[in-house]
Amino acid sequence: MFHWKGGLLLSIEKCPLVANLPPSSFRSSSQLTSSHGPVFAKVNRREGAGGWSPLVSDRYQWLQVDLGRRTRITAVATQGRYGSSDWLTAYLLMFSDTGHNWKQHRQEDSFGAFPGNSNADTVVQYKLKQPVIARYLRLIPLDWNPTGRTGLRLEIYGCRYTSDVANFDGSSSLVYRRSVRPSWTVMEVVSLKFKTLKNCGTLLHAEGNRHHSLTLVLEKGRLLLYHQRGINKNECKLSSSGGQLLVSVGSLLDDQHWHNVKLERLSTHLNLTVDKNTHQVHIPVELSHWEGNVTFSCAEQVSVAVTFTDSQSFLQLPGLTSWSSGVVSVELQFRTWNKAGLLLTFDLLQQEGTVWLYLTKQNLKNPLYVKVIMKMETSLNDGQWHHVELNSRQDHLSITVDKDKGATAHTSIPLPLTTDSPLFFGGCPVQESSQECKNPFEVFQGCMRLLTVDNQPVDLIKVQQRLLGNYSHLQIDMCGIIDRCSPSHCEHGGRCTQSWSTFHCNCSNSGYRGATCHSSRYEKSCEAYKHKGNTSGHYHIDVDGSGPIKPQLIYCNMTEDMAWMVIQHNNTQLTRVRSSPERNQESAHFDYSSEEEQLVAIISQSEHCEQELSYHCKKSRLLNTPEGSPFTWWVGGPGPGEIQTYWGGALPGSRQCACGLQDSCLDSNHYCNCDADYDQWADDSGLLTHKESLPIRSLVLGDIHRAGSEAAYRVGPLRCHGDKNFWNAAFFDKETSYLHFPTFHGELNADIAFLFKTKSSSGVFLENLGIKDFIRIELSSASQVVFSFDVGNGPLEVRVETSIQLNDNRWHSVQAERNVKEASLRVDEFNAATQEAPADGHSHLQLNSQLFIGGTASRQKGFLGCIRSLQLNGVTLDLEERAKITPGVRPGCPGHCSSYGSLCQNQGRCVERVNGFSCDCDQSAYTGAFCHKEVSASFQSSTSVAYNFKEPYGPNRNSSGSPFSIYSDMKLSGENISLSFRTSQSPALLLYVNSFYREYLALLINKQGEDTLGFFLPLHSVLSFTFTDVAYIIFQIDQNTREDFSLTSDVEFSGIKSLILGRVQESDELDAELASLASLGFTGCLSGVCFNSIRPLKDALLHPDSPVVVSGPFSQSSCGSSSVANPYATESTHSLSGTKMDPGQPLVNAIRSDSALIGGLIAVVIFVTVSASAILARFLCSRKETFRNQEVKAAQPEDGHELPFSSQADSLSALSENQKEYFI
Repeated sequence: MFHWKGGLLLSIEKCPLVANLPPSSFRSSSQLTSSHGPVFAKVNRREGAGGWSPLVSDRYQWLQVDLGRRTRITAVATQGRYGSSDWLTAYLLMFSDTGHNWKQHRQEDSFGAFPGNSNADTVVQYKLKQPVIARYLRLIPLDWNPTGRTGLRLEIYGCRYTSDVANFDGSSSLVYRRSVRPSWTVMEVVSLKFKTLKNCGTLLHAEGNRHHSLTLVLEKGRLLLYHQRGINKNECKLSSSGGQLLVSVGSLLDDQHWHNVKLERLSTHLNLTVDKNTHQVHIPVELSHWEGNVTFSCAEQVSVAVTFTDSQSFLQLPGLTSWSSGVVSVELQFRTWNKAGLLLTFDLLQQEGTVWLYLTKQNLKNPLYVKVIMKMETSLNDGQWHHVELNSRQDHLSITVDKDKGATAHTSIPLPLTTDSPLFFGGCPVQESSQECKNPFEVFQGCMRLLTVDNQPVDLIKVQQRLLGNYSHLQIDMCGIIDRCSPSHCEHGGRCTQSWSTFHCNCSNSGYRGATCHSSRYEKSCEAYKHKGNTSGHYHIDVDGSGPIKPQLIYCNMTEDMAWMVIQHNNTQLTRVRSSPERNQESAHFDYSSEEEQLVAIISQSEHCEQELSYHCKKSRLLNTPEGSPFTWWVGGPGPGEIQTYWGGALPGSRQCACGLQDSCLDSNHYCNCDADYDQWADDSGLLTHKESLPIRSLVLGDIHRAGSEAAYRVGPLRCHGDKNFWNAAFFDKETSYLHFPTFHGELNADIAFLFKTKSSSGVFLENLGIKDFIRIELSSASQVVFSFDVGNGPLEVRVETSIQLNDNRWHSVQAERNVKEASLRVDEFNAATQEAPADGHSHLQLNSQLFIGGTASRQKGFLGCIRSLQLNGVTLDLEERAKITPGVRPGCPGHCSSYGSLCQNQGRCVERVNGFSCDCDQSAYTGAFCHKEVSASFQSSTSVAYNFKEPYGPNRNSSGSPFSIYSDMKLSGENISLSFRTSQSPALLLYVNSFYREYLALLINKQGEDTLGFFLPLHSVLSFTFTDVAYIIFQIDQNTREDFSLTSDVEFSGIKSLILGRVQESDELDAELASLASLGFTGCLSGVCFNSIRPLKDALLHPDSPVVVSGPFSQSSCGSSSVANPYATESTHSLSGTKMDPGQPLVNAIRSDSALIGGLIAVVIFVTVSASAILARFLCSRKETFRNQEVKAAQPEDGHELPFSSQADSLSALSENQKEYFI
């Protein structure tokens, strides 16, 4: 095979080929007159009528040119008919080597139409992106001047093509042996072209050393590359011979058209290219060189196929006189991707019946009087050729599919056909008046060939010439089947299935979504999950979004200030090492739960990473003297890592431990405690924070062979927080300002995601232009975002109209995606809008200008506001760095509480930070990242927690006291009390408040298990609070009906002395019955106790300097948790819009239930509220929701342990199964 190179090829490719062709080289489907014949269809020629025009202007006409020999065609030019209004506006190009079995040329794998002319004189040339090698060219008009007719002059450009061709009959072979073996570094290339009608055969066999070989096999129209030892050359399938399949490439290669194959080998790397699809594989070292052996079956056969393209396609053949003998035989071959479709139908006029032979869900059926169902072991919609044969003789009917490899069905039903019974293939005419053909099934879309009726081949060329039968919407003399799944447009492991006109990607279990499984379902970091309101737990993290790195399951530890990503490895425990004279070193290797590329990406995008490294020693030195070689070292960093000789808490390259840096080592002559070599336990521990040295991959301990040496080490999990990409932002303060970046390359798939906030009602977020193509996202109004683009088919728009105003200066998210199937746009959590791509249109987005952010090249319609976390195809653009050098744009964007402040619950206060926000829980009875985590404690009968108020102050009180300086002169005016409890005790005292004036307020459970609110004011015999003239008590249990009580009294409840939970030590002011109850204390669980701004339980547990006195057994517990502790799960939370997070966020979601916990649940909320004109109850501590623990996993502890798999401690064990839990 010879290849032209250099300038000679370029000059020859421009040579016109049509001008000097003889008249016999031109053919056409028809001609208007002899002066309009195809011989006159030469560019810039005026002979005859000035060009070719067919008799009828429709899409069944064609002009054909025979170039005389195989030619490398590089361009085609068209021109209208001279001096007329006849020209083409669009056309198709077909190529062939034989004048039959035409193949349509497609520009972008899916788009086949070429643009034509706009007048009769201008020559429009189209250069083929991929040159075509063929002898025959056929042009088919698609559209023409609506005020004229089809008219054409044509020119073809290219050069002669010369190659050596070998013909193989299936048993012949060609052996090539080289005399010189190439060196290891030399690339070996084997290239060839092949064509065949057979769908299996051995194409290439190359042998290496030690009986290793590579075999390239055609199997079911696909090329399979096997590595094996030995081969059975007579088999099509080699997998059963012990061969290992390395790669499968291509599809529908048995179409009798030339296909290019190239194998490129360098060392153990091999590239296999079939046509334009390349796959890379690794081969064994024994195949570093090979020898060739070719055996392949190939023959230049003429096969005329017909393509059924759409719902109006059908082929009608007339009946035969031979049918009068009662013998009927019909054979055909078909190939399709559709699961259903009519193959053949005809009427039985004598019996007033109809026969339908149709394909449905991989079965062939013939519903005559009794259905004949044939179930096949293999699919019939696999795109392969399948043979169907129908035979009827007297009282016997048989249907055979795929002969010996298929199945045969028999029935005793005659088919009395007559000459007046035409055969209809694929479908029926669309005319409603047609009584001779009815199709109650789906039409057939696919190809048929080798049609025979009563053993006589059907001449489909005569059908095309309207000399035999009838047809509509067919492509004759070609099979137009396309494999839309090879190469597959489904990304990230999505499974591709197809029909005749489209393909579908199954994204299940891939972690991605969209029409092509392009966009990730998951967030890029724990930081992003936290800002959607998620609490600690396991989440899938996709560090590069739509990029090639797979999602990974990572534990996110959400604290009040940070969102930590915790990546485990195979040994995070403290590991003991004892001395052994038999070995000088002990080594440990650490395998992480994340893959290498995931680790590198996480460390790179995080603001801070750390890993604990601890060494406990007894006569086991660590780094030795500053001048000596280290006994112990570790390997860390990306890839294989590098040897590191510093320890946790020290600086890289320092050869020190933390104590050396702090000058606090046990021996001042050494820089590590362990290097003192004491015969007692010491340790060197600290955090490694140099990201370039993380993670720790292995550890080597060297001083463990001496007698008496003992050591222990611990390498903690890798912990990272902060997401540099998530907070990368720019503020645009002028409409004429913008940022520019290099051209965006998203030819087939493009996804764009960002957040914005603005006070403006319009502006362009992003724009990139091409010569004709463009892509743009803009805020068109205060409630509408528009995603528009053009890939050569004309502009398309996708719009999302929101029910809220988007110019509210809050962060809003935008996600846009465009692929070969559709374009989609999503704003916040609103429903996505989609726009399907044209079925036969351009697919490649061709851009060449700079990418503009926040504006356009014309400096019009600029955006005013902030854009953050802008990601294009998973890559984050560094807006901040570009903003630093761009006038009118500032890096960063402050003000996040307006968007995320609602995540702070239970009186938590949102605090602005440079990157994000945090929840200040000081004024809340709760703790955690969002002040959502209850503070609970288990109480026993002797437990007492007393919060003591200061005595009423005088005029000299110092107003600058401690934060706990709550004075007792406060009054219950518009205040509230709330708490949660769980107990089986009845009666029980829940809360007790007394005053310096021997007044009290008590909340208790009576003997019947009902809640009671009691007040005692000594000057009156009625229970009352009196403020001005009226008082209200609002009492509510869980979701039961609220009860209001109106009390009247002239005495105030003031001078509060103390608030007591549990046992009341001093109860002189109580009556005997209540005093007895108070002395019994409370047995159970209390949680989330609020008394106005006072949090007595939280202060007692977390703030030892608070004015709280605790007596009896008392400790923090998880008894008030919403669900039983389980270390693997997360809580189900709400997004900013108040809707539930989608399942792509937490791995395990909790399930809401109002009847979840043992014994039932009651929440009690008590409010005492007074107002002169209107009474309003204020909730300061919200009701706690509960969750069922059926296949649900509880939340991880958010602080304390570094190991996220440890279970929560201090679970309540004192409560029995019949306990009740209440929330107040």
